[in-house]
Amino acid sequence: MIEIQKNLVEEYEINPFTMIILPEEYGSRTYSRVIELETEYLSPFKPIEIVKKSCRYFGSSYEGRKEGTKQLTGITHKVPIIIDPMSSIYFLPTSSPTKPGCIWVSHEHVLFHKRVDSQSTKVTFRNKKSIILPVSHHSFENQLLRTSMLRTKFMQRMKETERKALYLLHGRKFAESQDYHHAGMVSEVFKDL
Repeated sequence: MIEIQKNLVEEYEINPFTMIILPEEYGSRTYSRVIELETEYLSPFKPIEIVKKSCRYFGSSYEGRKEGTKQLTGITHKVPIIIDPMSSIYFLPTSSPTKPGCIWVSHEHVLFHKRVDSQSTKVTFRNKKSIILPVSHHSFENQLLRTSMLRTKFMQRMKETERKALYLLHGRKFAESQDYHHAGMVSEVFKDL
């Protein structure tokens, strides 16, 4: 069993150890309970504020990340977000991010999930910690799948960019010698150069 420490923090950026960010009411204010692999924090900021700040910390805006997801996947509501592409940090909202009860979950840390009842899902994380979330199993599973699609589309885009760069640097023979499946397609794109 992992010992959890709960610490109040003024500043928090999502990192590779962040598993989930839950809203927590304190009087008339909404705080965030941030659970990492081995530690738990309490932040005086709302979950969406932590997500936005983390996007900025990693060199983009939340709106920019949303637009990027839309461009790659066509998803326009309950949009999963790439917090940091270099560390593969992808987070998914359990409801509309504008709702005060929206919970943000790290795609990477979800080990498995199961239905509890029509409006609850038990999520087990990689560290074996489980949390029951107030979201239907169908909705949670759909969000996981949408985030998987975002990851896949982003990785495809990065691979294609890499193939184009290799072609520009080394020419068609190098691309063919590397047995790239899309080498022909890349050469078609650059045949007039």
